[in-house]
Amino acid sequence: MLKGSIVALITPFDGENLSEDGYVKLINYHLENGTSGVVPGGTTGESPTLSHNEHKRIIEIAVKECKGKIPVVAGTGSNSTDEAIELSKFAEKAGSDALLVVTPYYNKPTQEGLYQHYKKINDSVGIPIIIYNIPSRSVIDMSVDTMAKLYELKNIKGVKDATGDLNRVDQQLKAMGKEFIQLTGNDDNAFEFNKRGGVGAIGVTANIAAKLSSDFQNACTQNISKASELDKLLQPLHSSLFIESNPSPVKYAASLLGMCKPTVRLPLVEIREETKKKVSDALKVAKLL
Repeated sequence: MLKGSIVALITPFDGENLSEDGYVKLINYHLENGTSGVVPGGTTGESPTLSHNEHKRIIEIAVKECKGKIPVVAGTGSNSTDEAIELSKFAEKAGSDALLVVTPYYNKPTQEGLYQHYKKINDSVGIPIIIYNIPSRSVIDMSVDTMAKLYELKNIKGVKDATGDLNRVDQQLKAMGKEFIQLTGNDDNAFEFNKRGGVGAIGVTANIAAKLSSDFQNACTQNISKASELDKLLQPLHSSLFIESNPSPVKYAASLLGMCKPTVRLPLVEIREETKKKVSDALKVAKLL
């Protein structure tokens, strides 16, 4: 089962090009620091501005580097169902362990449209699918009823819940049961999310605080007092990484730690000076800088 600290990987660039060596370096950092799984090609990985070839390449690199040690959950969502299917089939063939499929953005489908979108992807692959519900970016919000209906399909196994509504954890637990994998997409609510029945996070902060994030997730199941302490330590970092649009702040943080350049692709831009100071200060609070 997918659980613990799963990282939504940033994608390093060297100028305008994908840095394959940099991507390998990042993945090995996670293998060495207890990360429970990696997501290549998610929103944090700047999937909207990756070419199809780049998107496929980072999935291939992740599978090759992880070598079955930790799961690769490939981001393969699109607001085009056919495109999502094509990328999902590629990820499965490449050796991904699961898929992370975002709700279709911009189109604003109905709940029935959402159901049919995921059903068609489900029917086209043979590996687990995690629904990515993020109304703040996709405009639409998948209802619990629609999610429960999708859970009846063979490959739909869980959700990355980025609604920010902790009541959803309770509602989804009641509707789908404990076997339905609930992962938060909000680093800042992970402590309460897990207390209510979640089993981990697909997070941004883990990009630059892999061990702290892993230790926190492990403590949530083993030592609630330690989990609370680590949560308090990480909260300033969580906050600083979302002052401006993700992943610009986390890429700047990664650059301070010598992990990659802060480069992002338009229409994203590098963060402002005042934000840089807040990110730097938060890294110091977490004793990472």
